Amino acid sequence: MARLIASRLATGLITLFLAAFFVFFAVQALPGDVAEQLLGQNATPEAVETLRQQLGLDSNVWARFVEWLGNAVTGDFGESLVSGESVSATIWTAFSHTLLIAIPAMVVGVALSLLLGVWAAARRGTRTDSTVSVLALVAMSIPEFVVATILVLLLAILVPVFPAVVLAGPDATFAELVPAAVLPAVTLVISMAAYIIRAMRSSTIDGLTTEYATTAALKGVPRRSVLWRHVAPTALLPVLPVISINVAWLLGGVVVVESVFNYPGLGKLMIDSVSTRDLPVLQAIAVLSALVYVAANLVADLLALAVDPRQRTMHQPRARRRVKEATR
Repeated sequence: MARLIASRLATGLITLFLAAFFVFFAVQALPGDVAEQLLGQNATPEAVETLRQQLGLDSNVWARFVEWLGNAVTGDFGESLVSGESVSATIWTAFSHTLLIAIPAMVVGVALSLLLGVWAAARRGTRTDSTVSVLALVAMSIPEFVVATILVLLLAILVPVFPAVVLAGPDATFAELVPAAVLPAVTLVISMAAYIIRAMRSSTIDGLTTEYATTAALKGVPRRSVLWRHVAPTALLPVLPVISINVAWLLGGVVVVESVFNYPGLGKLMIDSVSTRDLPVLQAIAVLSALVYVAANLVADLLALAVDPRQRTMHQPRARRRVKEATR
């Protein structure tokens, strides 16, 4: 078990390094001069050269990468080229705002999706199954910005229950963000739930047709016990990667949803940084997104190992597995 965890961690670290490497050099390869972009077209060559020296753009690119990577490991991503504030503080503020809509959407969306998937599979071929499947397909077919627009029309304009957009900006307080976070969170639940429902339904149907489920039913085990104690835990294994991808999508900053609601999260910050060419902020967001994806996949792998003990023995050396099988 410890060897498997160490292997997953090593793979994650390599992935993070490669992500940081490609992000840094992709940003450096962008056309145009950052100093000229910041100073404008009327800047003198002397002013441009002075700013390049201040930003360290006149030094070797590999030296800049090593320096940037060393600082990034300690959580220091430099200063914003636009605001002059610490990039780490700016990123954390936006990420905390994203967490305010992502965590409720994650908890409610995953739990509701798994229950609906099992429920639809247990009633395969009935009206309940058809209704759940059709709603899931409709939710998969509608883009996030359309769902967000419909929710704004219904719950912010026709029935003004929640605010349509956030007007306070990045400096909004927690009390100001909570009412405005409801509609984005509901939009995320609708967008992510459809994929998990479909995956859980298919996996549960496959589990109900297995030999162990049939044998348990023939022995007189109640159908509910067969479904929830035997089939559902096993059916969850193929769905874990789907859940991890959706969780990483939520925590990595949902660009479209935050843009529609003008919500000051990580996705909105990325859009603003692209428009202002704030490269340090863009680099930090890309590294943070890679870290979120690696962490989500690592948690999914560990949950799979905890749920299915067979996966622990699959990765053991072949000779050790033969000894264990012979002594059973």
